Amino acid sequence: MPGHKRVAVMSPQTRLAHSRRRARGRWRVPTLDTAGESRAADLHRRQLRLAVAPLALLFAGILGLPLLFALFPSLDTIRLLGIPISWLALAVLPYPALAALAAWHLRRAEHTEDTQ
Repeated sequence: MPGHKRVAVMSPQTRLAHSRRRARGRWRVPTLDTAGESRAADLHRRQLRLAVAPLALLFAGILGLPLLFALFPSLDTIRLLGIPISWLALAVLPYPALAALAAWHLRRAEHTEDTQ
């Protein structure tokens, strides 16, 4: 229809996000002085070293489950509430283990940042 203007309909949150983006301008990477840059690099190296143990435990757990099932095939015959123990170990066990590994690594990384 001639003479009608098109209007974009959006939620208030979207409108607010679009207005903030226009008002803020271009984002620039903050620059550090030489002392701050060396501290940041040192902290990065320390946190990478801290990540080795949780990653090793993660891979050992993920690769260890098939090995456990291969070594103990009787886990398929043992049932808990009608479900084989091997299925329960595969479906339930990894998630609390991942959460515990993540919490442990986060605590260690934050401690490293606090002591830096």
